[in-house]
Amino acid sequence: MSSTADLTLDELIEEFEFLGDWEARCDYLIDLGFELPKLPEEEKIEQNRVHGCQSNVWLIASDNTNSESTTIEFLANSDAMIVNGLIVVLMAIYNRKTPEEIIKTDVEEIFTQLELDRHLSPARKNGLFGMVKRVRQIAVETASRED
Repeated sequence: MSSTADLTLDELIEEFEFLGDWEARCDYLIDLGFELPKLPEEEKIEQNRVHGCQSNVWLIASDNTNSESTTIEFLANSDAMIVNGLIVVLMAIYNRKTPEEIIKTDVEEIFTQLELDRHLSPARKNGLFGMVKRVRQIAVETASRED
């Protein structure tokens, strides 16, 4: 299996389908959370905190520009293991994508396919969509700088 930083959405969906029930998927999310690269302590500041999350979540992004395009790389951490697993899901969806790809992604469809919409508590869903909103905001800001 890939490291969490390199996990693709297809690999994630395949693993979720293989696991079948929600309990096994939840355990898998927690395991992914343990493998999530750590955010440097100096980045855990209010400016990087994601609001709307029940747990503390910090998210940073960097632009990687080459001659063809700009992609965005994300790094995030939470003080809750299940949330770290959800961060890995978001990284599989968004990491190293162009701002345009991020903006066009139908994340709700992906969450439905993974059944996150059915099994997460309302507070966790709010936090997850808080992270999605932040990622999309970064993509919009990055795209506007390119114009």
